[in-house]
Amino acid sequence: MFRHFLVPTDGSQLSFQAVQHAVALAKEVGAKVTFFFAKPDYPVAFYGEGALIDPTTPEKFADIADRQAEEILSQAEAVARNSGIEFATISEVSDIPYEAIIKASAVAGCDLIFMASHGRRGISGLLLGSETQKVLAHSKTPVLVYR
Repeated sequence: MFRHFLVPTDGSQLSFQAVQHAVALAKEVGAKVTFFFAKPDYPVAFYGEGALIDPTTPEKFADIADRQAEEILSQAEAVARNSGIEFATISEVSDIPYEAIIKASAVAGCDLIFMASHGRRGISGLLLGSETQKVLAHSKTPVLVYR
């Protein structure tokens, strides 16, 4: 049986539901959970109306991303704490979330990735892509998908 779950979360309602279900399953089987959030990297400056637009400094952007990670991960921590299971949190800057998820799973020593899928299909799935789909395609660690 699985003993250590990596649970990526992005702050969405579906992701929070996955957190709740992962914690319930972990409690049932006596597993621990590591929650993961992929922080966005500083965006490349872009041009508008012929002028370089830089909406914020890299330091300010990193501070905002850190606060967002803290907020999202603290919600997951609260669920785990209320269930009495062992847990940890990880956040990492990455513009390629699926790779960061797979890496975090390996670094934390997880034997299961438990993640949500928005279930996008057709053209929206093609255009938007799916981090879950990419994790499924590239991970050597088993993946349980919550929908």
